[in-house]
Amino acid sequence: MTLVNENRSTIEATGVDALRWPDIAHVPHSPVRAAIAKRLFRHAAGRLPMRVVEPDEIWYGAGTSDDPVFRLVRPEVFYQRLGATGTIGFGEAYMAGDWTTDDLPGVLSAFAANMKDMIPPVLHKLRNAVLSVQPSHHDNTVEGARSNIHQHYDLSNDLFALFLDESLTYSSAIFDGEPVGSAEPLVDAQHRKIDQLLDAAGVREGTRVLEIGTGWGELSIRAAARGAVVTSLTISTEQAALATERIAAAGFADRVTVLLQDYREVQGHYDAVVSVEMIEAVGANHWNTYFETIDRVLAPGGRVGLQAILQDDYTVLATKDTYTWIRKYIFPGGQLASVEAIERTLAARTSLKVAARFSFNRHYAETLHRWRETFEARAAEVEALGFDEIFRRMWSLYLAYSEAGFRTGYLDVQQFTLTKA
Repeated sequence: MTLVNENRSTIEATGVDALRWPDIAHVPHSPVRAAIAKRLFRHAAGRLPMRVVEPDEIWYGAGTSDDPVFRLVRPEVFYQRLGATGTIGFGEAYMAGDWTTDDLPGVLSAFAANMKDMIPPVLHKLRNAVLSVQPSHHDNTVEGARSNIHQHYDLSNDLFALFLDESLTYSSAIFDGEPVGSAEPLVDAQHRKIDQLLDAAGVREGTRVLEIGTGWGELSIRAAARGAVVTSLTISTEQAALATERIAAAGFADRVTVLLQDYREVQGHYDAVVSVEMIEAVGANHWNTYFETIDRVLAPGGRVGLQAILQDDYTVLATKDTYTWIRKYIFPGGQLASVEAIERTLAARTSLKVAARFSFNRHYAETLHRWRETFEARAAEVEALGFDEIFRRMWSLYLAYSEAGFRTGYLDVQQFTLTKA
């Protein structure tokens, strides 16, 4: 089959809207890169605990019958995408249906657990020559951040409500005991996470709290229930509207003020600052400003409760400017930090220091597992909201990719307690 026919079969098989998904409908043509990608992929598969099967039933890979199966539906198109744009092409190939699997987290875990060993060391030096650089318009300036946040958090409140628990908390929960297979309701585990962070920040009756990143208001509600007075910042119009409604319905409109405002614009002084998985949307070149702002508004003797998704420092430094599938389709302008990056920034630019840290990556894997299973089980309702098959495959890949990262330790999540020196 020619590449032109392969391209047509991809569009027909997945029903791609070429206007909405131009890079899914279009198959790049780079024979040399495709040949290199094919060789590298087969080399990696030969070392990974999974099995690869092609349409002619050729099987290869290091996996056994107990390991997940990576099924190549359109191998030549897959290699063209992979060769042209690396991890972006890998994700786009899944969105287009060029490859599939019955165990998406399992396949992605095989890759995540062996990420550093899949590419020969000599090729690591060619990363910047092969992979694209993050577009300048994704920089998290005040205006850029609003645009980036809009693309994710303003998709639809109804969409998020379909797969989150009733607290509408979109961050890792903390389960009571072993998270995998826990019978604990997710809402209870989310409340435990929030309460633990509020405890770390010393939030109690009369505490003046600044929350950077409102979400849908659950943390503000629980802080107000303790008697705190909360100012909560968000640049998501959808979240601000619903959070305000939920806070009023809970009876705390007099204690919580939701501001549609960038963190850089905040004024005043606060006894506690809390921020849950917001630093990921700041961008590495704005971490200085983020922590300087927290330092500026934190009153003497105040405390900070920070929850952050993390990678190891080598990966953070090596990929900070790389344009990835996650940055293109899920979190434009996003950048994960490392413990070392946070500590370097605090030491160089603030009077803040880390007083305590708590790591709970396995809890995030379970949280994401529940979100993904619910999202996929409610696919018909997602479609009814106007989200097509390409979007649903994209979102499943994002949730499974994240689950795999936390499952294997490629990603971590920690709560930090910060104090003023």
